[in-house]
Amino acid sequence: MRESCLTNRERRLYFLHAMKSCAHCQKEIPENDRIGRQAQCPLCGQDLRVCLNCVFYEPGVFNDCRENQAERVLDKSRSNFCDYFQYRRGAQAPDRRPADVQEKLDALFRK
Repeated sequence: MRESCLTNRERRLYFLHAMKSCAHCQKEIPENDRIGRQAQCPLCGQDLRVCLNCVFYEPGVFNDCRENQAERVLDKSRSNFCDYFQYRRGAQAPDRRPADVQEKLDALFRK
């Protein structure tokens, strides 16, 4: 189903019930009530309570986190004690690669 065809209510319900996925292997993980600090992906063995799996993680913003009260975490791929961690639902947004940005800039200013 195309996302643009969904009503606001349907879109909220979709994201509420979307599966959790691992930031490392990109596979869906079994639903758990809570993700503990030492929880690991059953498929690849990587930590699950990491910034990369958090709904507030956004590269490019201050400390790469949209939660302005959260403490700074240096290694975004390792387990941490952040009090604001909320597991993101659904697929992770694709990363913007610096090469892609450079190509777009070159295309923009090409003579």
